[in-house]
Amino acid sequence: MLTDNPDKYRASQRARGADEALIDQLIEADSARRETIATYERLRAEQNAFSKKVGAAKGEERAALLAEVKELAVAVKAAQASSDEAAATCTSLQRSIPNLIIDGIPAGGEDDFALVKTVGTPRDFAAEGFEPLDHLQIAEKLGAIDMERGAKVSGSRFYFLKGIGARLEIAMMNMALELAVEREFIPMITPTLVRPETMQGTGFDVEHDDEIYKLERDDLYLVGTSEVALAGYHANEIMDLSEGPIRYAGWSSCYRREAGSAGKDTRGIIRVHQFNKLEMFIYTTVDQAEAEHERLLAMEEEMLKRMELPYRVIDTAAGDLGMSAARKFDCEAWVPSQETFRELTSTSNCTTFQSRRLNIREREIVDGKPGKTRAVATLNGTLATTRWIVAIMENHQNADGTVNVPKALQPYLGGLEVLK
Repeated sequence: MLTDNPDKYRASQRARGADEALIDQLIEADSARRETIATYERLRAEQNAFSKKVGAAKGEERAALLAEVKELAVAVKAAQASSDEAAATCTSLQRSIPNLIIDGIPAGGEDDFALVKTVGTPRDFAAEGFEPLDHLQIAEKLGAIDMERGAKVSGSRFYFLKGIGARLEIAMMNMALELAVEREFIPMITPTLVRPETMQGTGFDVEHDDEIYKLERDDLYLVGTSEVALAGYHANEIMDLSEGPIRYAGWSSCYRREAGSAGKDTRGIIRVHQFNKLEMFIYTTVDQAEAEHERLLAMEEEMLKRMELPYRVIDTAAGDLGMSAARKFDCEAWVPSQETFRELTSTSNCTTFQSRRLNIREREIVDGKPGKTRAVATLNGTLATTRWIVAIMENHQNADGTVNVPKALQPYLGGLEVLK
């Protein structure tokens, strides 16, 4: 708990570049909450005792006691209000403090990541005698993406995947789903609208996050990942993890406002408002969480290798982690038109952060008997998403504008070897 080891949480905040003062504020708020609860319970006990006295009293004594009971009732009401206010302050502060990072991850911001590995070698297009096109130029030649009509119908950063573009995404998603099922993930098609408590419990700030779409009339939120729905799936439950982790693969459309990315990647489908994604989500015990994190990363790498893409894996710096992640690995594929690596997928270990907010527990087994409950660990990772089309088209393009289909993907496209 934070109050048992505040220095560890201060160090985590420092590594993230977040406000260390929040830790002391929370400790003070928690102390105030405990004091107000104690005051309220003491006054309630006095009130109950006086009520019994009033029942047994008569005449003037009863009248005097009734007057005292009224005064006590006012004091009890005020104490309850103070207790509720202190609890609300505590909850607000708790929600503003991100997850405790795992020891050993790099401190700092976006550029302070640690390089884990680089796999594959980018093609030398100059040696092949042509300059690579970007994914949108290729897609327009293939009739695969229509940005102009997407904007006409829905506005900027919307698009149509058309013909072979639509088939390519479906093939990729099917290949990812098949891999997930092989690895004992339960396939799920999830809701894309969720309640505020589900969004908040997963670690998204519904009040201040400009990336989230909200339906004001219904008080519902559009998800940016099926992680949200899958995290809420077992909310307020005691899970049985006696036979090992429970793993889900959620297929859904996802939505992001991209409010803070004006001018960034506005061309094509790198940053868009709607996309499809196959998201892996795992519930496990705390002691198995790091091993499951390695499992998720290995599966993402397997997909990248099947797509024959040069890529690198980075250990994300603390300041570039989301609210709920204690550690995150990004897999970045080489994008020839930009001559750099760009994130295609990531996987996060959220330890018990989400489960504590959503009240998801498992029961300990002690000497073969059921014991106390404890929070579970949750992890997530993306196995395929629309953005992968960018890397596939650019890395496998030919001088004539055609695109070679990665061998592993060909069976999911009816044996098609080249996109023309």
